[in-house]
Amino acid sequence: MKKTGAQILCESLIKEGVEVIFGILGGSVLPIYDTFPQYPQLRHILVRHEQGAAHAADGYARAIHKAGVCIATSGPGATNLVTGIACAYMDSAPMVAITGQVARPVIGKDAFQETDITGITIPITKHNYLVTDVTELARTVKEAFHIAQTGRPGPVLIDVPRDVQQEQTEFIYPDRLDLPGYKVFSRGHPSQIKKAAALINEAEQPVIIAGRGIIISQAYDEFREFAEKAQIPVAHTLLGLSCFPGDHILDLGMMGMHGTGCANMAVQNTDLLIAIGMRFDDRATATTKEFAPNGRVIHIDIDPAEIGKNVPVDVPVVGDIKSVLTALNEEVERREHVDWLSQIEQWRCEYPSQDIRQSDELLPQYIIRQICEATQGDALMVTGVGQNQMFVARYFTFTKPDSLISAGGLGPMGFELPAAMGVKIGRPEEAVWCVAGDGGFQMTIQELATITQENIAVKIAIMNNGYLGMVRQWQELFYGRRYVDTKLWNPDFVRIAEAYEIPGVRVKRREEVIPAIQKATEHPGAFLIDFLIEPEENIYPIVPPGECLARFFEPSRTETWKQKSGVSITEF
Repeated sequence: MKKTGAQILCESLIKEGVEVIFGILGGSVLPIYDTFPQYPQLRHILVRHEQGAAHAADGYARAIHKAGVCIATSGPGATNLVTGIACAYMDSAPMVAITGQVARPVIGKDAFQETDITGITIPITKHNYLVTDVTELARTVKEAFHIAQTGRPGPVLIDVPRDVQQEQTEFIYPDRLDLPGYKVFSRGHPSQIKKAAALINEAEQPVIIAGRGIIISQAYDEFREFAEKAQIPVAHTLLGLSCFPGDHILDLGMMGMHGTGCANMAVQNTDLLIAIGMRFDDRATATTKEFAPNGRVIHIDIDPAEIGKNVPVDVPVVGDIKSVLTALNEEVERREHVDWLSQIEQWRCEYPSQDIRQSDELLPQYIIRQICEATQGDALMVTGVGQNQMFVARYFTFTKPDSLISAGGLGPMGFELPAAMGVKIGRPEEAVWCVAGDGGFQMTIQELATITQENIAVKIAIMNNGYLGMVRQWQELFYGRRYVDTKLWNPDFVRIAEAYEIPGVRVKRREEVIPAIQKATEHPGAFLIDFLIEPEENIYPIVPPGECLARFFEPSRTETWKQKSGVSITEF
């Protein structure tokens, strides 16, 4: 029996186990939307902006470790997906983006709402397709999901002209694929694993940098066994947080620009750096010229393109993290690095990472700590980018695996709210907190309508300081406090939430924090808290531009920093 391209697309999605699609309709996808009622297995979430669709699909994918799906019409619909696609690409989140395209006869003729979306997204997708023959559509969908979900995950885009959606052919879903140019390295080479084990067994001051690859591989047990057996302290990249218990004696917290002093000092003084599932991003390494100067480097990653890209590597191991760690655990010896761990403990005392200064003002650190205590760490924290992200990374203790979902590599403002929607839909039984800055929240605020329409019970905490906070911090520290266009006029977020039929409260004082969080937690649906925080509170420590990780700055140690660096923070 023949089926239309739209029917073939829907049936192919069902074959791939898709249950939820985030999107917004338009002329070039109307044949697909007209077909949706035939397939009640596919739940469509009508977002209010295509960027929200992409971020929601991204959050959903990270929550369930399967490809999220978003759909948009041609032209502006497709281009509005671009930020979300790029975010998923940078953070290795599996996604299949489906876009409508103008009919084949007018492609290339500047038809209404025509855009070369495959050309636009070449740099930010693992692969993309323009389907010009309906007989290729089923195979294309199967290939797209395979590519998106295997190896290093990422987004794949399928562009389908409107007339292809309407054209008919026999529906035959392929049983297998033939992709000779697509190689996935799942098992690490045994000889490289033995070399890595030999270095680990000899090291006296080893440090692990744990990245998001551990979470993608879901190698939590293997990783903990490795760290505990070899007694190696664990520093995290931002997106590596929640792959290892934050309250573990070996955990050092996040490293990097706003990392803990202990983590940064350990990395800079190590004799062996074991990088697992991370890419040596500049926010983690600071200047690479002085990065871990005395440490040999083992780099374990599934993507061979990352090996040696930013930092020279002594022993590369290409493979899936879970598989590699399983093999490595057989080779490493039980160790007790007594002197090294004693030094680590001294740095913990010298640079306490969880201290919150006393203040009459409402501090974001205190708020995050109270959310952590109220949920007992049993919550999924979704953040945007900026100070709100860093305060969550530093002051929420991640004891639950895979409990931080944040916009890392691309860092788009506005990620948090739609991503939290996707996370909650993917893991409906778990508590989901969206932590947003007042600037980022307004970039996708319209998705409050989607939250209400779909009854998505996310808890929203706005860190409202009246500024674009991270930019203002940089203007304060590096641009002589010239706050050019960073001060925000904000609406009453509680009244806006109420207009969307979401209850909320405004919190101005410290004593109001715990009751507000309890109220949000107890409410069965979505709830918004507008925290009016100290306007000029900064996130510290900070590694200034061009400095190494060990030369971080925090106000309580200004003189120490000056002695180490020879300059003051304001001279940058």
